[in-house]
Amino acid sequence: MTLRLTLEYDGTAFRGWARQPGERTVEGVLRDALGAVYPTWHDLSVAGRTDAGVHAAGQVASVVAAGGPPAESAAEALNTALPDDVAVLDAVEAPEGFHARFSARSRSYRYAVLDRRTRSALDARRALWWPRGVDDAALAAAAAALVGEHDFRAFTPAVTQHAVFTRVVLEAAWQRTGDRVHFTITADSFLRHMVRTLVGTMLELGPEAPARMPALLRGAPRSAAGSTAPPWGLTLERVHY
Repeated sequence: MTLRLTLEYDGTAFRGWARQPGERTVEGVLRDALGAVYPTWHDLSVAGRTDAGVHAAGQVASVVAAGGPPAESAAEALNTALPDDVAVLDAVEAPEGFHARFSARSRSYRYAVLDRRTRSALDARRALWWPRGVDDAALAAAAAALVGEHDFRAFTPAVTQHAVFTRVVLEAAWQRTGDRVHFTITADSFLRHMVRTLVGTMLELGPEAPARMPALLRGAPRSAAGSTAPPWGLTLERVHY
């Protein structure tokens, strides 16, 4: 059977999703759990390879498995073999041909910013502390400019394996709850570091962000945009199929 697994994880202690020799990764611990639960499994895929330190609330993986528990018991069985910072939230039997990455239509991310003068101990690995102050109106206008089809090469490393830099953003917005400001974005797919560099650029530009973003979205070089925000404020929220 092909299993569709919905995962959440705290990325703090992981070197990202992708398996790497000698490193603790989400894929690595999930492979260990699959091996402990299913005598036979293959074709593990994931909707989005998160970087080191990035979290997930709704990551999706698919795997073909046989000889172990049925789909309705897979989440509980795998969770007994997974460490505390990774959990399978849901497991269902997917249609034949389902692929976590190639079947996905879009993905949604959230980036959290702490807008206050004093740092937080509880949010130290959940939000970017930004003591310089945030211009809510400017951020909202800058986010609105992201919606649609644009060339995002200014928001990914200059040295890259990407050949196409155009992406379609379906939704983008900043929302405030007290001293927490969240940037949410949904797109057909993302370039490496794209969300984090968008956040870093908008925060650094401040009041100038609405006027500057359109030119950056027309294929400007990486050097024209701002810095890349740190990974710990970023969470993969949901994958849409």
